Amino acid sequence: MVIIEGHQAIPDIANAVVTSGTFDGVHFGHQKILKKIVKTAKELNGKSVVLTFWPHPRFVLFPEEKTLKLLSTFEEKAQLLEKVGIDYLIKVEFTKAFSQLSSESFIQNMLVEQLKTKKLIIGYDHRFGKNRSGSFDYLKENSDRFGFEVEEIPRQDIDDVGVSSTKIRQALYHGEVDLAAEFLGRPYSIIGKVVKGKKIGTELGFPTANIKVPQEFKLIPKDGSYAVRAQLDGQWYKAMLNIGIRPTVGGLYRVIEAHIFDFNQQVYDHTIQIEFVKHLRDEKKFDSLEDLKSQLQKDKITCLKLLAED
Repeated sequence: MVIIEGHQAIPDIANAVVTSGTFDGVHFGHQKILKKIVKTAKELNGKSVVLTFWPHPRFVLFPEEKTLKLLSTFEEKAQLLEKVGIDYLIKVEFTKAFSQLSSESFIQNMLVEQLKTKKLIIGYDHRFGKNRSGSFDYLKENSDRFGFEVEEIPRQDIDDVGVSSTKIRQALYHGEVDLAAEFLGRPYSIIGKVVKGKKIGTELGFPTANIKVPQEFKLIPKDGSYAVRAQLDGQWYKAMLNIGIRPTVGGLYRVIEAHIFDFNQQVYDHTIQIEFVKHLRDEKKFDSLEDLKSQLQKDKITCLKLLAED
């Protein structure tokens, strides 16, 4: 897949079959549209093209609003789109000035002049341009003038999948990582750097890799303990992970720390990927470190059983 930064750098693409959107998470609902794009492009002897907007429009239009968390970074989204089989990913910088672009200007500048679109495929109720004024009906009425065919994925086709980014976010906020995996078609994951901690886990006999996720907008699941898989230096390991403030040891801020089974290497500053398998329990304050250690031993047994079955 070719990634193009900015719509000014778009090369000539023969018979471009195009869709546009944020595609956060690239979940089953998104994949319905994306697979249609790939299939149609092959039928037309053309190329599949995704126009995606970055940063997320809400970050630009409502900068004071900090509640929206995303399921995927741009890099994660690009990897997922490549797996679906998309040929070109065009990263359009979303700015306040871009948000003022009328639907007519967007179509003429981007779809007609830049991409020379052969066919545009969109999901139902997809809109674009200033105040989201561009609609499927508008495109259909003007398709002869624009010079490309337009197709809308029917509402029933999307609703039958029963998946939305909002549903996935809600599942993760409730710790339902297994439900989120069903919606996504894969385990939900985070990627971060291993940073130094206070070595409290080591003192308890459960050394941890403390993980710093650099993107503040990346959604971190509900606080608690989880059975997870961890990837370090291309190798996957079974692990258990805790998210929270660690009240038993007087923690004051939220941390993410993974205890990787049968692992004793120094991996500070290494990149680590975590795949969530199952929520084990909510975070709680134990009466003593011994009680905490006893619970961690139980968690490990539960984790190994879950991961063996997975």
